[in-house]
Amino acid sequence: MSDDESTPPDEELLSGKRFRVVRRYRRLRCGTVLSREIVVHPGAVTILPLIDRDRVCLIRNYRSAVGRTLLELPAGTLEAGEDPAVCAARELAEETGYRAGRLERACEFFMSPGILDERMYVFVASELTAGESALEVGEEIERVVVAWDEAMRLVRSGDIQDAKSLVGLMWYDRFRS
Repeated sequence: MSDDESTPPDEELLSGKRFRVVRRYRRLRCGTVLSREIVVHPGAVTILPLIDRDRVCLIRNYRSAVGRTLLELPAGTLEAGEDPAVCAARELAEETGYRAGRLERACEFFMSPGILDERMYVFVASELTAGESALEVGEEIERVVVAWDEAMRLVRSGDIQDAKSLVGLMWYDRFRS
C-alpha cells in the first residue's frame, strides 16, 4: 500500500502462518519518505460468553509470546475473507464447548496500531448450550466459569492482563443494562 506512484510499495520482511511483517513507506507532506515496519494481521475475534446474567466463561490459555498462562476471554484469528460472526461462533465452540443461541457484535478496536494493523471484533454470546470443546493441536485451554462480580475483581486486581479481555469485559460492564 503506497500513497502514490512515487512512494515505494510494501516490502515483505517475514511471512508466517498467521501474520506478515512488512516495511511500509509513506510520503509526508514535506516530501520526505518515511518507513515503518508493521505486522499485517487478518484480524481476530474475542467472545464474551454469558452463562447467565451473573456468570461469564473465561479461559486459562498458555501464551507462548509471554511464556505463561493467562486468564482471558476465548478468541481466534479470522480466516481469509471470513465473517467475524462466523469466526466467533467457531472459536467459542472450539475453545469452550459452548454454542451460542445468540451472538451480538459489541465493539471493535485496533490491538496495537503503532506496530500492528490487527482489528479485533468483540462479540457477546448468550443463550449458551454446553458441549465438548475441540482444541487445536498445541492449545492448552481450560474453561473457567466465574461470577460477573468476580470477573470485575480479576480486572481490578490485574489478574486479567490480556488487552482484548480487558476491553470486552469493561465494555460490557459499562454498557450492560
